[in-house]
Amino acid sequence: MSATDQAPPPASAPASRPHFFLPDRTAVRPRAESRLRALDGLRLLAALMVCCYHYAGKNGEVAQSWHQSPGVKFPTLSQFATYGSLGVQFFFLISGFVICMSSWGKGVGHFFRSRVARLYPAYWAAIVLVTAAGLLLPVVSAPLRSDELLVNLTMLQQPMGVPRVLGVDWTLWVEVRFYALFALCVVWRGVTYRRVVLFCCLWTLAGVFARVADHPLTDELVMRDHAPYFIGGLALYLIHRFGGDLLLWGIVVMSFLLGQRYSVTALWHPGPQGDFHRSPYVIQLIVLVAFVAVAAVALGWTSRANWRWLTVAGALTYPFYLIHEHLGWFFIRVLHREFGLGPWLTFAATVLAMLGIAWLLHRFVEKPFGPRLRRAPAGRK
Repeated sequence: MSATDQAPPPASAPASRPHFFLPDRTAVRPRAESRLRALDGLRLLAALMVCCYHYAGKNGEVAQSWHQSPGVKFPTLSQFATYGSLGVQFFFLISGFVICMSSWGKGVGHFFRSRVARLYPAYWAAIVLVTAAGLLLPVVSAPLRSDELLVNLTMLQQPMGVPRVLGVDWTLWVEVRFYALFALCVVWRGVTYRRVVLFCCLWTLAGVFARVADHPLTDELVMRDHAPYFIGGLALYLIHRFGGDLLLWGIVVMSFLLGQRYSVTALWHPGPQGDFHRSPYVIQLIVLVAFVAVAAVALGWTSRANWRWLTVAGALTYPFYLIHEHLGWFFIRVLHREFGLGPWLTFAATVLAMLGIAWLLHRFVEKPFGPRLRRAPAGRK
């Protein structure tokens, strides 16, 4: 039982005193938890945004698969698809919300096993699939050496300076660092309102100081550019659980202001931008919509969006996200250039094929192996 679920002290006991600047929330009855299916829908939406970006919003390998720049192949769609890369920031925001929710009342051992069970089974299967596709069609995804491939199985290839099998691996490294920070600073002592709020405030300050220091090591540890999204998600979960107040909404607003700045500086560049052009105002608007969407879930405005298919959508999101890039380029090249399907039909067929493969990964990899990893012995106490 967490501190927030404990019964209030007897009347004779002295009132609990505020801790630093934080109000006492131990006597506040938390909102009853239920599956927030709207979050599942938002996760799939974020994954589809990234998918559209990889298929029609950028050049590079995908242009080789289309045999033409997607900006020319899809002159209208590409104008919207180029903003799909913001789906990654959407993911980070949702991740902060979900990790705080799922770790409440749990210990470090449970947290570690749940993260391993969630991340690795589908990840390993995706590496096998993409590597096999690269062996069949190296022009899309050149297979790595055996030593590089084995390091990829750890999910630590980026800090090790090893090439990635999956293009989206860099976002997993960001997620892993967030899990480590949250576990070391909050989970190991028990997740409470005060600890999460202090973590949010101190992490925000650390990110600002890291920008002043401008050192690669501090950037890696603090994740100054990605931290505002995780912090915003953490604060929005506290709003969902306990209700909003000036402090929590202040954290959310601060996270949005810092997050939109990062997104603009990372994704917008003045001057000619080739086939793809991004407006800084549209970037800011999409970041705002992401925060508003998760806030709507936190406030209970999406409680009627309780359709069962959203649970399926949420289950497909992670495996779909892992495989859609390189494996999708493989399908585009085969369907469009080898079988002569039109661009729109190829685009739709590829997305549906990736969703179908994602369901197979969920059904035959995640469902049987994930629970086994969660039930793994915790070791000596």
